[in-house]
Amino acid sequence: MDNGRQIKDMLYEQVARIGKAISSPKRLELIELLCQAEKAVETLAQEASISMKLASAHLRELRNARLVDTRREGKNIFYRLADKRVADFWVNVHSLAEDRLVELQEALHDLSLLPDELVPNDRESLMKAARKGEVVVLDVRPVDEYLTAHLPFARSIPLGELKHRLAELPKDRPIVAYCRGPYCLMAPDAVALLKDEGYSAHLLRDGVAEWARPSGN
Repeated sequence: MDNGRQIKDMLYEQVARIGKAISSPKRLELIELLCQAEKAVETLAQEASISMKLASAHLRELRNARLVDTRREGKNIFYRLADKRVADFWVNVHSLAEDRLVELQEALHDLSLLPDELVPNDRESLMKAARKGEVVVLDVRPVDEYLTAHLPFARSIPLGELKHRLAELPKDRPIVAYCRGPYCLMAPDAVALLKDEGYSAHLLRDGVAEWARPSGN
């Protein structure tokens, strides 16, 4: 084998490390969770519904591929994305999958609410209405995720507190709820609860990672 071929093979092999690192569905979910905020291993394991041992193994693979970094605080280890481009990469990957895979399109359709409950993908109009107070943008993620990053003009009421804090929300304006992105079920649950209570509620599929990507990309 000539030297040029060896170099090319080595280059592709290194790039393939990223593909190997994200080849697990659970690792993709862990990346999505870390798009929201830095999290302890215990929290990641709980939110991804896996054991601590398995979460640690998946996170180790992501770290070996330089997709996540860690810091230690006492006995606790916290993980975070190594770079904002990792969040962009996740959005690009799932967007490509949604464009190309019929099975994924069908699964998303099965999860979706009625079409008129979805907010059109028009950020400028939504933000203009939110700025004027014509709609309420509601973030139903945990508070630590909201404090790390949230959509402009968003109000924080975690899903677990929503039923007991309904009085904080106006009934004379539409409410647009969002959570971690298109695969998160907290916002659809929030919209269902709000509609049951007589609110005009709508779902925004974008989370902070999707929102950070320039519109139209």
